[in-house]
Amino acid sequence: MELSSYQAKTFLFSASESIATITLDRPARKNPLTFESYAELRDLFGQMRGADDIHAVIIGGSAGNFCAGGDVHEIICPLIEMDMKGLLAFTRMTGDLVKAMRAAPQPIIAAIDGVCVGAGAIIAMASDLRLGTPESRIAFLFNRVGLAGCDMGACAMLPRIVGQGRAAELLFTGRAMSGEEAERWGFLNRLVAPDALAGEAHKLATRLVWGPTFANGITKTQLNQEWAMSLDAAIESEAQAQAICMQTRDFERAYKAFVAGEKPLFEGD
Repeated sequence: MELSSYQAKTFLFSASESIATITLDRPARKNPLTFESYAELRDLFGQMRGADDIHAVIIGGSAGNFCAGGDVHEIICPLIEMDMKGLLAFTRMTGDLVKAMRAAPQPIIAAIDGVCVGAGAIIAMASDLRLGTPESRIAFLFNRVGLAGCDMGACAMLPRIVGQGRAAELLFTGRAMSGEEAERWGFLNRLVAPDALAGEAHKLATRLVWGPTFANGITKTQLNQEWAMSLDAAIESEAQAQAICMQTRDFERAYKAFVAGEKPLFEGD
């Protein structure tokens, strides 16, 4: 299946040179999500599992902000009127977005500038790599609207990124991290200037695309699966995964390139 020609309805989508770029594009409200955009993102990332033409994904926002979370008028207000069955269907659907992002074999890069809060912070958290700017403001602000911090996998994933104590502080208080603090705490891989963010994200995606993409998918699978494994089980799982990678032509290409004193050209097979 190919996704290069995908036509998005609720955000901007483009694909070039095996890199898909998703841009949340509701700048007047700092790019909030709606019921429809949640569902479309979930479905798109679900299709990534069979997308042979996409080897890396960049997700960002327009006009100097990443995402303001769920739209107050289009999501929060209707939720107040829903019964439990409807509410649970919604919360499961939002969780399915995170599951789809983690199940997609492609590395996902979040390019974060400005506001990145609520579900926006969750999307950033669920990405594999995060680039930010000094202007980034990241908050898991569910507590501030009367909800628990345990939203869309935050209590499972955030402690693994920033540590248990720091995650507890962010989830209990809902306070925002600055870009500098987010980098220091390990949430952001690095900071770049706002006007360089898109270019640096694309440069990183290009580096991943030029790498052994099949093996990168195996790495992402192992990063996910080993959360719930003992060390012995993880070592055995990695032994099996690496043996599979050793059967790929990319592994052979790397050896031949090394012998010839050349840079390997990986093809993902």
